[in-house]
Amino acid sequence: MRTQSMNRDWIATAATLSSALPYLQRYDGAVVVIKLGGHAMGSDEAMEGFARDVVLMRQVGVNPVIVHGGGPMINEMLGRLGVGTTFANGKRVTDGTTAEVVEMVLGGRVNARIVQAIQGQGGRAVGLSGKDAGLVSCRPVAADLGYVGAPSEVDVSVLRTLFAADMIPVIAPIGGGAGGETFNVNGDTFAGAVAQALGADRLLLLTDVAGVKDRAGDVVTELTAEKVRAMTADGTILGGMIPKTETALEALEGGVRAVVILDGRVPNAVLLELFTDHGAGSLIRG
Repeated sequence: MRTQSMNRDWIATAATLSSALPYLQRYDGAVVVIKLGGHAMGSDEAMEGFARDVVLMRQVGVNPVIVHGGGPMINEMLGRLGVGTTFANGKRVTDGTTAEVVEMVLGGRVNARIVQAIQGQGGRAVGLSGKDAGLVSCRPVAADLGYVGAPSEVDVSVLRTLFAADMIPVIAPIGGGAGGETFNVNGDTFAGAVAQALGADRLLLLTDVAGVKDRAGDVVTELTAEKVRAMTADGTILGGMIPKTETALEALEGGVRAVVILDGRVPNAVLLELFTDHGAGSLIRG
């Protein structure tokens, strides 16, 4: 009989798995909507790690829904095609030609890459856009932005069908208009609308910053909606963090249990947030 001494790393791994039990029980059957963007989409290695985490979530009974961005890929394709682009108040002005490119890139190249990554880790993923099965219907945000939309109606019945089949939905933030138009939707806004319609337990917004910071530059790990409003009013929350915290507040008001603005640069960030005491960003509750 061959014997071997117990390696400390093995023991630590077993201890980690054991300590995760209460969290595994807590999230069994829960819906978690993840907005994927930034670093987690920037390399094959990061994408592979994210996909493995998502497959593990599904394996232990969580129902993950992935909503992805793809701004840099859209810019690259517009440049290759010689299509000019302009921005107004941080939003891409989307004419008919740009809308076609956005749909091609997000609904095709980017979406398929994420689906393939998840399936490469043993998961079963289905790529969708908001136009499929009437998932997300949109209205125009403003006339001067063209085909930039905001969700007006969300029908999540197709997502519940996929949950029942142990599938992981991967959704491009594109919606349909009443007249058959294609609308480009901000990924955070889109994810928030889907999370509300599902009554999600968590909305995770992956980004390339450590979380919401106070005036000293330290990450605030837990906030209330009231605290977020106060920090916005006094100028502590500013710039690109404002749209994310606005999405968080709208999601909470719409019935999402909690929102986390998460540092997607941290390996296994979603697992740290869901299944450990440590977390990896700023959790916002009502």
